[in-house]
Amino acid sequence: MKSTFNWGIIGPGRIAHKFAKGLAAVPEAKLLAVASRDEDRAKAFASEYGAPRTYRSYEALASDPDIDIVYIATPHTFHCEQSILCLEHGKAVLCEKPVAMNSEELARMINAAKASNSFFMEGLWTRFHPNIIKTKELIDQGKIGHVNFLRADFGFITEFDPTSRLYDMKLGGGSLLDIGIYPLFLAQYLFGAPIEIQSMAELSPTGSDVYCNIQLRYPDQKMASLHSSVVTDTNVEAEIYGSDARILIHSMWFTPGDISIYHRSELLETIEMPEGHFFEAEIRAVTRCLQQGLTECPEWSHKDSILLTRTMDTIRAQCGIRYEGN
Repeated sequence: MKSTFNWGIIGPGRIAHKFAKGLAAVPEAKLLAVASRDEDRAKAFASEYGAPRTYRSYEALASDPDIDIVYIATPHTFHCEQSILCLEHGKAVLCEKPVAMNSEELARMINAAKASNSFFMEGLWTRFHPNIIKTKELIDQGKIGHVNFLRADFGFITEFDPTSRLYDMKLGGGSLLDIGIYPLFLAQYLFGAPIEIQSMAELSPTGSDVYCNIQLRYPDQKMASLHSSVVTDTNVEAEIYGSDARILIHSMWFTPGDISIYHRSELLETIEMPEGHFFEAEIRAVTRCLQQGLTECPEWSHKDSILLTRTMDTIRAQCGIRYEGN
């Protein structure tokens, strides 16, 4: 059984830089190669993070026999094609969220993973952060009584630029797929599958959603109110309300941090959580899966990604968010 795994990265952009720093924190992970159509970018990235190999084509990286797993870090619209390319070459794949543009793409990706018997997972780092795991433990233990409501947001201000990743529909632009996925993940992780979805969005001139409001209803009298925006600074907090108390996951809640428990306005307890690199916990989880020969991650399975993607499909349909070919 292998103990150390060689990683390749496709797309040396902003998120890939953060991911490479996470790899450096995991002894069992080694960055071996980087691929980009821009050779200079690939070489600069490789030099910064000590990767000995660079490729100008994704096919070349996927064909490298020494690479065990590939991290897909390109814009959303390329995830399906590039993941399938790597899976068909027998590589394990960690594809950055959102894993696909829609459920049909995701089904093709999962089928490719099953056909090659390869590990495949959506990269949703927040699932592995201690504060998120602790929050669910507290809820399951009845710490705040019967839980009935979740509120979560993620918003920041950007200038309108039709060519930017957040506004260009050819790149999967909009708040929902890029950051709205985080509040949706939290609601799914804590409450499961919604039985009713109501949503609305304001669209930019390119058709991307600049903000999206989502209301979800669940069995057992639970509801969630979620918001994402690329034109408004929000608190970026998450609160879970129970019959006895509420849990506040502090600002930038989707990253590692502390959580507090309140009874109305009275602070009952603040729980300090261990710090770590944003991607480290996710990479360690993937490493364990590879060491055990698993083809999907128990903590964030194919089924979990399917449910989340289907929920976003419904929201996009309700809001009139349409991408080319989707």
